[in-house]
Amino acid sequence: MGHTRRQFLAAAAAAASTLTMAGCAGPHVASQGHRSSYASQIIEAQNWNTVFLWVDAVLQQVRDQRVTPPRAAYNFGLPMAAGFLAANGVVRAYDEPFGIGSGPRGADPEVAYGIAFAVGAAEAFQQPFLFERMAFLNRFPDGEAKSLGVEWGRKVGHRLLDLRTDDGSEPSEALYYLGRYKRRSDALRWRPTGPFYGAAPGPAFASFDRGLHPGHGRIKPWTMTSGSQFRTAGFYDPASPEFAEEFDTIRRLGGMDSEIRSEEQAEIALFWEDGPWGVTPPGHMVYIAMQILQGRGFSFIELARAFALIGMTQCDASISAWDSKYHYDIVRPESAIRVRAPAFGNPDPRVVRQAGWQSYIPTPEFPAYPAGHSTFGAAAAELLALFVGRDHVAFSGQAPDEVLWPQLRGVTRSWTSLSHMAEENGMSRLYGGVHWELDHRAGMKAGQAIARQAFYSTLPPKA
Repeated sequence: MGHTRRQFLAAAAAAASTLTMAGCAGPHVASQGHRSSYASQIIEAQNWNTVFLWVDAVLQQVRDQRVTPPRAAYNFGLPMAAGFLAANGVVRAYDEPFGIGSGPRGADPEVAYGIAFAVGAAEAFQQPFLFERMAFLNRFPDGEAKSLGVEWGRKVGHRLLDLRTDDGSEPSEALYYLGRYKRRSDALRWRPTGPFYGAAPGPAFASFDRGLHPGHGRIKPWTMTSGSQFRTAGFYDPASPEFAEEFDTIRRLGGMDSEIRSEEQAEIALFWEDGPWGVTPPGHMVYIAMQILQGRGFSFIELARAFALIGMTQCDASISAWDSKYHYDIVRPESAIRVRAPAFGNPDPRVVRQAGWQSYIPTPEFPAYPAGHSTFGAAAAELLALFVGRDHVAFSGQAPDEVLWPQLRGVTRSWTSLSHMAEENGMSRLYGGVHWELDHRAGMKAGQAIARQAFYSTLPPKA
């Protein structure tokens, strides 16, 4: 498959300067038709609408601000929920648990949606979206409907900001444990993987002994009762036959020089890697949701509800996955194979240290169990299947951020169903050598449960 991102990162600075000149890294969101617009890659012109316009805006901000995956998922919830709640207050089509109430009669629901969405996005991304708001409002004729929509949208947006004050998100941005989760002390304990964290035989650098957003699992969720509601079951005993089987599988399949990984599996590993400097794994799911839901006859308020649920469940999937990750504190395959194997006490001769082993794609800097990719993908696939009434939706797609992996330019992947897409997304992490299979299975189960609960209980149609 040619060069991996480990080798490609050396050229990333040149790509960044190119993006800036193209307008990607500037303060303004690219409009419909611009090559820096995600929606323009997948939305047909006749399907363009207010919902896609604003969803596209936040996807671009994730890329341009280099937002990390769990924070990107968090940032989707607030604006997508705010936009829907403002529009729904005018249309009054769905019940909601936030107590927003009814908006003024005669207000334009699309105007209300855009303004509330922008208020939420401005808080989430710390970027005012002033030019985007002005361009959006210029699409609507002046008059009472517009004025009422602006006033109501602003009110709802700020009401939701008040409701999310002290939701636990601010302290979770720091890469400190803050006493929220107790570290394990046995051989399965997670430690940073990269060799740059220490120099043998000297000690590791303590300043790097932290994972990504250790407190994220304690953020107040949108649709779950708590971050631990769908906490995964326990991980394997490292001395068990089941762990030995997984250890051997990932050692042979996921290494940089694997002799059993197929060309297609290598392509899959790169296709779903989604970072850094891109839309992120949860953003890729939002991107796919736009592709799937366009042109299916959804009304404006139905589409607004769909993306409110998608945004909230991607946020909750991140909270759920990060709660389990830091509750169980499980080592990544690369650390286990390269360093930790002798400490597991596993009698299977396959559980042996291989000092030169490296994962095919870069190992992330936080605990393994469960897989965030799998949780995000399963939540999105399950929710989309519920929206369209079936899982068997055949579709194809290209990587939204091909600049990250030059090997993916022109590559199109096809899926026979939404669950097929989610399964491939999760399995990509095994092909890349960064997850155990149990990480994937547990993440899929949690994501599906989050989506089902949200769909049936959070924003039901009015009786």
